[in-house]
Amino acid sequence: MFRIVFVLDLYNRNVVHAQGGDRKNYQPVHIKSRICSTSDPVKIIEEIKPKEVYIADLNILQGTSPRNINYETIKQVSSRVTTMLDPGISSVNEALEASSLADTIILGTETASLKTIKEVTSLLPGKVTVSIDKKYGKVLTSDPFMPYDPCEIVHELNALDIQNIIILDMDKVGTSSGVDSQFLSSIVSISHHDVLLGGGIKDFSDIEKLECLGIKGALVATALHNGSIPLHMAWK
Repeated sequence: MFRIVFVLDLYNRNVVHAQGGDRKNYQPVHIKSRICSTSDPVKIIEEIKPKEVYIADLNILQGTSPRNINYETIKQVSSRVTTMLDPGISSVNEALEASSLADTIILGTETASLKTIKEVTSLLPGKVTVSIDKKYGKVLTSDPFMPYDPCEIVHELNALDIQNIIILDMDKVGTSSGVDSQFLSSIVSISHHDVLLGGGIKDFSDIEKLECLGIKGALVATALHNGSIPLHMAWK
């Protein structure tokens, strides 16, 4: 079954509406949402009752302090629903700490080096999902040893005991701009792991297209909040 993973972008304990990867200008999600009346993540979960969620801790990803401001909120959410967590992991110690907060931890190329990804997956087999983060058409990374070709990264990940691979296009986040079928098809054809997509999902037709390509799930926020994708697709 195709997975619709409900996205919660957390900033200062509240859920914000992510758009185009411009994190400084994100607004509280309830302002434009058709499905929730609050930006409190726990209340949103109780209102919507999604099957699984993806949490991005924007305070950490943006380097704003205090670093652990969302810690207790994340614990409350993960105690209520299956949770994937991206807390901007850049070290093994951060990964071990985050592993106690969620069912799955995300290691993104934006913050984690290839070496760290390999070390963490050896320590936490089957508990890690790797996100290949893209911006301006390029892999987002500060690691000089990280391949700049997403397909090369997938080849590296094929040997690791991870849950899934996420293709996260930061430029498409919150834009409903559609999907790159040719690129995604090439990723699916070489990956030994299930591939999920984040960013650009417009409506149900995109979901059908992704299923045909062999994509196993999508991280979705905007298309659920504006009603383009029926909310029941994210329900338990």
